[in-house]
Amino acid sequence: MSEIKLFGYCDQISVKPGTEMSFHVNADGTSSADAQLVRLIHGDEHPDGPGFQEREVKSSIDGQWSVEKQFTQVGAYLEVPDPEQKLALDSSMTLFGFIWPSMHSVKPQALVGRYDVYKTSGFGIAIGADGRLMFGVADGSEFDSVAAEVPLQRHMWYFVAASYDRSTGEATLYQKGVANRYNSLWGKVTPMDYESHVSETLRFKPQNLPDTPFLMAGAQDFHTQRGAFVGELYSGKIDRPGIYGRSLSRQELDVIAEGGAPAKDGLVAYWDTTAGYTDVGIGDTVTDVGPSGLHAVGKNKPVRAQTGWNWSGRNDCFRLAPEEYGGVEFHDDAVIDCQWNVTKTFQVPDDLSSGIYAVRLRAGDGTGLGEEYIPFAVRSSQPKAPIAFLMPTASYLAYANERLTFDAPMAQPIVGQSPVVSDIDIEMYQGTEFGLSTYDHHADGAGVCYSTYRRPIMNMRPKYRQCLSGVTWQFPADLSIIGWLEHHSYDYEVITDEDLHREGIDALAPYKCVITGTHGEYYSERMLDATEDFVASGGRLIYMGGNGYYWNVDFPKDEPWCMESRKLDSGMRAWNAMPGEHYLQTTGQKGGLWKNLGRPPQKAVGVGFISQGFESARPYRRMPDSWHRTVSWITEGVEGEIIGDFGLAHGGAGGIEMDRYDLEKGTPPHAKIIASSGGHTDNYMLVCEEILYAFPGMTGTYDHRIRADMVYFTSSNDGAVFSTGSIAYGQALPVNNFDNNASQVLQNVMNAFIKDGRLPGTHWSAEEKQWR
Repeated sequence: MSEIKLFGYCDQISVKPGTEMSFHVNADGTSSADAQLVRLIHGDEHPDGPGFQEREVKSSIDGQWSVEKQFTQVGAYLEVPDPEQKLALDSSMTLFGFIWPSMHSVKPQALVGRYDVYKTSGFGIAIGADGRLMFGVADGSEFDSVAAEVPLQRHMWYFVAASYDRSTGEATLYQKGVANRYNSLWGKVTPMDYESHVSETLRFKPQNLPDTPFLMAGAQDFHTQRGAFVGELYSGKIDRPGIYGRSLSRQELDVIAEGGAPAKDGLVAYWDTTAGYTDVGIGDTVTDVGPSGLHAVGKNKPVRAQTGWNWSGRNDCFRLAPEEYGGVEFHDDAVIDCQWNVTKTFQVPDDLSSGIYAVRLRAGDGTGLGEEYIPFAVRSSQPKAPIAFLMPTASYLAYANERLTFDAPMAQPIVGQSPVVSDIDIEMYQGTEFGLSTYDHHADGAGVCYSTYRRPIMNMRPKYRQCLSGVTWQFPADLSIIGWLEHHSYDYEVITDEDLHREGIDALAPYKCVITGTHGEYYSERMLDATEDFVASGGRLIYMGGNGYYWNVDFPKDEPWCMESRKLDSGMRAWNAMPGEHYLQTTGQKGGLWKNLGRPPQKAVGVGFISQGFESARPYRRMPDSWHRTVSWITEGVEGEIIGDFGLAHGGAGGIEMDRYDLEKGTPPHAKIIASSGGHTDNYMLVCEEILYAFPGMTGTYDHRIRADMVYFTSSNDGAVFSTGSIAYGQALPVNNFDNNASQVLQNVMNAFIKDGRLPGTHWSAEEKQWR
């Protein structure tokens, strides 16, 4: 009997009662699974906490589901809808374009054409398994081709073309290097031969089948089990490709290779990859400026806003020189939407209360890979609770299915310990159809800038422990805050980053207090604006994390399940965007750290990222401010000076990733430091954006800046912010069944934040100014 495996996702991560949602499940080794709707309460199985907690909820989707093997179309490519078959040329032809290959060939990589691998029919330009450019035709049974004399070099720009005379069968391949001082890997001093011009008479004429699509960066293929799919996927850039219905001379191709406009005589299609740029980005459709408007549609999000063959190095943004940003970048392992068949639909009941839910699937003995949770948030149709838990789904996307344990050389030195790998981790690494995180690299070495939740996210499940650090991380760690809210019977509702981005301050305004998850690292401008406006207009915010409000991201309007993140020349990052490619395709805004865009986290929540370490955590010690009469209520009921010398994350409330108070970065001048952690190990180091020169002593046992600061300050209109400055704080709450001093501090703050009227201590405001 084969091993049973279940993996699934839902089409929406945040829903309201009455919404219809769909679930998509892939199964190996079974054709059925038992489904149960559950409300998730606590996600950590650590023995020092209350253990995993869920509550079964009766629903229409409970019971046995029929499940099946599903397949994912992996890889980015462009498809040209052509209902009138104008690209099914039965005449002479010329294919052309600029290319920048990014992966050494071990398999054929299709560039431009109308070719069916399975049926051996059609025509196209490709890179052969030997790395050489080739043009091939097939008549339905046999294939013939002409190949270049020299192989293509990785990360070098070329102009390539193939002219084919149908009457004689002569095919001429044209390959010319167009590297300048900026646009390619090697410069002028590297004596490499990039050119090849070859002619051969081909034995067959191409057969054009009506169901073969015209593709760029892939070719049509077929498998008896999965059906039609796109294979021979290309990794690299394509810039301004086109096709003629006649054979062009070398002189005519020379004009295009030097940047001239293609002649109109015989032009069938010319995809101007620089057309369509706006101040707020560019979409996935590549414009055909030829006579028929055969626009190409991006699949699996080919990356735009990339430098083209003629990038001069002077302008670093497509807004300044769109004509130099024609590069459309493809990766053969990109996944934006698995597009699996719908396994089950579900209309969220009108009476289902707001919370974090999941469909629990079990098959076989229901253990290991035979158990799956598909989580989602249910909002309130009419918000009534005083508290909103803000689920940091943008950060969940950033880390979705991350492979740092296996692929990142820096991973184990950073965490200071060996990983403990589970079957889920191995499956996550092997399952290319599940896509990558923004901490990973594509197979060609490029950083992953898009992530999506329309695919299984195996580390966004309750009970999952990050194999590098050995603790719960992101979603299952955030359930410790949900468990705390439930244990203390707070009236709360759940909203997500997706809601915050879409609705802005309207998503927060109905609530008196918003409490965040442990690691809200990824924020769009709209999300950050809404957070600041909420506090300034009288809202109360409890920031429960570390390394929050860090990276600038955005979401395509027509694909809200997809997030774009570009890692730039600063910040703790797993990759660096290429020169000239620092601006988001989605919005046209510069990516990277909010700090480098003039909005350090300190300006919003009083603290900002200073250090990380994953092998230990430390307690907080009360600071002098905590005894001041304006804020002494925060530590009421806490005995002694030590807070949080316990926790499910390495035994302390201060650690994992930490933020500190910094007046020079915008911490409000009246903010109070309630407590600070200290005594961290040398595995905790200053984050790189804080370092101008590296020198000894920038580690936990030496540098006073390496600490988590618990900070409180008031805002206008009786708004206020309380920040823990530590990821580990939320995981300290469940210890001793939520009866501990870290929990007590949070209770004091929450109870004050949800009461009507002014906050405790504010009547000392006049004297406070004198005291300062």
